[in-house]
Amino acid sequence: MIDTTYDLIVIGAGAVGENIADRAVQDGLTALLVESELVGGECSYWACMPSKVLLRAGIVLRAAKAVGGAAEAVNGGVDVAATFARRDSFTHDWDDESQVKWVEGAGISLVRGHARITGEKQVTVDGTVYTARHAVAVSVGSDPLLPEIPGLAEVSPWTSRDATSAKVAPKRLAIIGGGVVGVEMATAYQSFGTEVTIVARSGLLGTQEPFAGELVTASLEKFGATVLTGVETTSAHRDDDGVTLTLDDGSTLVADEVLVAIGRVPRTGDLGFENIGLTPGDWLEVDDTMRVKGFDWLYACGDVNHRALLTHQGKYQARAAGDVIAARALGTGVHDNRFGKHAATADHEMVPQVTFSDPEVASVGLTAAAAEKAGYDIRVVDYDLGSVAGSAVQADGYEGKARMVVDEKRRVILGVTFVGQDVSELLHAATIAIVGEVPIDRLWHAVPAYPTMNEIWLRLLETYGRP
Repeated sequence: MIDTTYDLIVIGAGAVGENIADRAVQDGLTALLVESELVGGECSYWACMPSKVLLRAGIVLRAAKAVGGAAEAVNGGVDVAATFARRDSFTHDWDDESQVKWVEGAGISLVRGHARITGEKQVTVDGTVYTARHAVAVSVGSDPLLPEIPGLAEVSPWTSRDATSAKVAPKRLAIIGGGVVGVEMATAYQSFGTEVTIVARSGLLGTQEPFAGELVTASLEKFGATVLTGVETTSAHRDDDGVTLTLDDGSTLVADEVLVAIGRVPRTGDLGFENIGLTPGDWLEVDDTMRVKGFDWLYACGDVNHRALLTHQGKYQARAAGDVIAARALGTGVHDNRFGKHAATADHEMVPQVTFSDPEVASVGLTAAAAEKAGYDIRVVDYDLGSVAGSAVQADGYEGKARMVVDEKRRVILGVTFVGQDVSELLHAATIAIVGEVPIDRLWHAVPAYPTMNEIWLRLLETYGRP
């Protein structure tokens, strides 16, 4: 007879769900994971990992060509078949056996099937009813948003899953949307020799500092992509020549495949929300302990709560949720502390993010516009990354930019954005400075090693002004 009662039931066994369950089990609870697809979820098989592997070959090749001495030794372009094969090794050919072994080794139970919440602390999986003693956590993620453009559904458009799991590169690829997914896939497929066209009504990377989208657009165009802004798609149809997109300025665009990357929707349409007074298809609103508002037993982590649709932030939320679920279950007390282990407060104004374009865009915290909107008295400090000695060593003709947004009243950093080659490795120092609320005057004593790109910190401080 199978065990159907657990302290915690987690719906969704992606990276986020795994972390909720693991943390709770480490704290002494029993936990059940329910998964309808692959254990490891979107990040492992269709998002973070395969996309970055697809990007890496082209970025490395261009980096080598930007260094005298190496450039002369580089012949040819990206081996597309080898790149896809490397991607397949990271996804284990979409086999989750290794992830299942990890779950079992962590002492977490696993059930495969579609879960629906059928009552308070009750989850039904393909006819079997499971009961949670203390909590149910939802970590089902999100799906791509498909806009209601006439004819679009009929042309079988690619979503991010199709783009990251494709077996061959199309000759022509049209991308609708200028966000992170659109930019990254444009960067990858461009390096495969695909003719890439992006249709982005408001430009690229609109939630970042304006210069980020400008520099990425210039780079994509330099390497052969076409970026169409100020227009949007009004219809689509497929024939023997491919997919034809009609734009609202009357022009048309023909491609072999079209990738739609304009946003995400919660994967909550068939989870039984109507059984507990929630609306199917909605995002779940949570407090800082990840508990769904209006419930004392329901939690939601990751994309589904719409706080920060990033794997690392979802895992951060999961760690807090697993610990707080255990604390409430065991009666050990919840730490009422902004930066305690039972809260995910960094989601509000301290989120780090990297767009793995070429150049990379690495940012954390608030943009200047967001800081002003939030009511902060700010000062913006910009610096040319290419004039830093370490950047000049990194690549000949290095181009990039850094911005620091400072809260003038407290003299602490609210946001940092770097755009340039390899800037993702600069980001965590900025994250620590922001989360730690390190005073500007104290940062002068954090001396960057020379000659590294980290010298940008000294240049930003000098531009801001001596203490």
